Amino acid sequence: MSITDEPTKTETPAGGVDNKTPVTEIGASSILRRWRREDFLKKGSLGLRGLGFVFSLLAFIVMASNKHGDWKNFDRYEEYRYVLAIAILSTLYTGAQALQQIQEISTGKHLFSNRNLGLVDFFGDQIVAYLLISAASSAVPLTNRMREGADNIFTDSSAAAISMEFLAFLVLALSALISGYKLSNQSYI
Repeated sequence: MSITDEPTKTETPAGGVDNKTPVTEIGASSILRRWRREDFLKKGSLGLRGLGFVFSLLAFIVMASNKHGDWKNFDRYEEYRYVLAIAILSTLYTGAQALQQIQEISTGKHLFSNRNLGLVDFFGDQIVAYLLISAASSAVPLTNRMREGADNIFTDSSAAAISMEFLAFLVLALSALISGYKLSNQSYI
């Protein structure tokens, strides 16, 4: 046998553990994974807030334009006025949050401290999501009663606005989960 055909034995350190990778490679790869995860969370959160903005804006536009004369005006019904008010509030909140995140991603600078921003994100997402589902669920019974009598463009528009608010709720609920995850992983040192 030649020298290259013989299997080579490597001695294992005390304790029988074979360390082939240096400690610096393990640390660097975990840091890179963490950076990728944080980047993914930032972009995912921005995407969800952007979708929340679009759904809230659509709910606002559809409900505000839902005026068809006589009893077919949204402003005659308290439930529909509530849907409109929450759609406006949600549009403003998600739009401001999306703009703040775009500014943060593009410049790399935070407008507010990380700790305060995490709390505002978490509680803001939860409060607005709750308000969205509250408004949507308050208008569903009225719309269903109206649809039993007459199914027309007014009830269809109302149902579309309610559906957009429900979709905005789902998106903001997911955003609240991400905000909660980011808040729980913050370092307070």
